Amino acid sequence: MHTLELGHVSVTRIPLFENWPLSPAEFFPGSDTSLWNANRSWLSPAHWDVEADRVGVAVQTWLLRSAGRVIIIDTGLGTARPGVPGGVPLSGALAAAGVTPADVDLVICTHLHADHVGGNTRLGEGGEWTPAFPNARYLFSQPDLDFFHPRTLTEGPGRSAAVYAESIEPILRAGQARIWDDAYTIDEHLRLTLTPGHTPGHGMLTLESGGDRAVFVGDLLHAPVQVLEPDMSSCFCHDPAASARSRRAVLEWAADHLALVVPAHFGGAGAVEIDRDGPRFTVRRWAGFSDDLSGRSFSSVPNR
Repeated sequence: MHTLELGHVSVTRIPLFENWPLSPAEFFPGSDTSLWNANRSWLSPAHWDVEADRVGVAVQTWLLRSAGRVIIIDTGLGTARPGVPGGVPLSGALAAAGVTPADVDLVICTHLHADHVGGNTRLGEGGEWTPAFPNARYLFSQPDLDFFHPRTLTEGPGRSAAVYAESIEPILRAGQARIWDDAYTIDEHLRLTLTPGHTPGHGMLTLESGGDRAVFVGDLLHAPVQVLEPDMSSCFCHDPAASARSRRAVLEWAADHLALVVPAHFGGAGAVEIDRDGPRFTVRRWAGFSDDLSGRSFSSVPNR
């Protein structure tokens, strides 16, 4: 478990489990094999299992302490649901960081896919789902609430009536939801803005404190090759073109402001700083959430 101090905000990575679900071609439709092979030296083993040809996905929560409050970003898949991969329960992982469920003041859901809201609730003795964090407010975006509501539910990746019933509706029923749209200021260091595409109400958290900057970008990035090719969206994106536009805009801002980019699912070092040359981006250096991979080469595919 690793913590960075960014200005007056502490950021702790809470790892839950890792999964290797899909090949690059499946995960990123239209992905250029040469892009992966050109960057094999640093994508493997943290982000790409070359032998199995599978992309790595880390499921994790980010714990922030800001302006006297305990804040968590996304809650993982939970552990009480059938078929959920094994891993450290969120409550146990938080306990290792010295935090109990009652200590949490705010839960930020970047979007409402199952692997980001599964730990929002717990199954009570009466068989009902109740908020896992009894004293917390949960931040949901209005566009995602509309998109995932059973009355508008249609077939598509990541959309499930069960997820809404188990992980969203109990929060609304308990009166613990705070619904936002467009932008939302949390405190003097933190603010939320919409970055639509992966879902209509996907949100990004921007941290600016004491000269330090970071952006918690949720599922705008699933793998670091998307830094090199930001137009490449995952198979889980509702609107791939909008996702690419949001991703490019965020990478531009991060590069121009020397902001740390913290995606939801990066394994390895977990977060990156970005450089850019016009429309092209490269990884400047990795953050210190695990092994330091700085100094390795990063290559894009020539003439693309």
